[in-house]
Amino acid sequence: MAALKYAGLEDTDSEEELPPGWEERTTKDGWVYYANHLEEKTQWEHPKSGKRKRVAGDLPYGWEQETDENGQVYFVDHINKRTTYLDPRLAFTVEDNPVKPTTRQKYDGNSTAMEILQGRDLSGKVVIITGANSGIGFETAKSLALHGARVILACRSLARGSDAVQRILGEWHKAKVEAMTLDLASLQSVQHFAEAFKSKNLPLHILICNAAVFGAPWSLTEDGLESTFQVNHLGHFYLVQLLEDVLRQSSPARVVVVSSESHRFTEIENSSGKLDFSLLSPSKKEYWAMLAYNRSKLCNILFSNELNRRLSPHGVTSNSVHPGNMIYSSIHRTWWVYTLLFALARPFTKSM
Repeated sequence: MAALKYAGLEDTDSEEELPPGWEERTTKDGWVYYANHLEEKTQWEHPKSGKRKRVAGDLPYGWEQETDENGQVYFVDHINKRTTYLDPRLAFTVEDNPVKPTTRQKYDGNSTAMEILQGRDLSGKVVIITGANSGIGFETAKSLALHGARVILACRSLARGSDAVQRILGEWHKAKVEAMTLDLASLQSVQHFAEAFKSKNLPLHILICNAAVFGAPWSLTEDGLESTFQVNHLGHFYLVQLLEDVLRQSSPARVVVVSSESHRFTEIENSSGKLDFSLLSPSKKEYWAMLAYNRSKLCNILFSNELNRRLSPHGVTSNSVHPGNMIYSSIHRTWWVYTLLFALARPFTKSM
């Protein structure tokens, strides 16, 4: 068979030998599939044994995996200056032995984004991440880009966004990443961003609403709203409305809203049980930074839930997520007291 011949071994009549007209191939993430050239079809199971396989180990020294214009994986042997569509590891495949799922949770607080995305090919997917130049946003952008997605880093500072792009390209020069300006404290900036993105005529498969401010002193945005409420919630709310048509056209698509467990420690209702708008964008006299943050995170969750109810019938899901307890990032930079508290709590937190 092809893999044995490539490895210099004798052909056999074993059940592993492929019938005439069949070819063994591999996917980008190492799974073996079989192409039947006579019937022009492919399948995961070996045509004789019915087994599923994957290649074992890394590519040999001097080899690199590429993808052609048709999306098919091929391999470059830089030492011998040749290319082939045959994975050099096919002589060393291992059988896929599916095991019954257990009730044990697969991921926990120590899991990294790269571990969770292991084996996933996100080629062709387009992702927007707000606040992606640092912290959770940057790690998310990097992980998705390194798995093939085209990632747009939507950042208030284009310079910092461009620096983040270069850091990702430093890890993989073929990563599809770019920075665009988005200031959530300006509804006009949100509108300009949405228009600029739409002008690219790209689909949008994942929109991650990640940017946030924490512990910021009271201030009003150019739109006359309290800044924590607008940056953390209203700016994202407006962004999703402007991009909703692209998300629908790109279905299946998803919106992910980064919220927080701190939403549990506040309310946005008055004594009559009705929404109190004065709590959402309070005056300076009524402002407390921590409460403002908690309320914005509660708004995130209510918005995500309602968005999912409205858009899931159209192939667009929405989820809110708590990223981890007291996660140590740059979100605390607005006040030295918060920086001190986060530094003291650092040994007990989840790392980037």
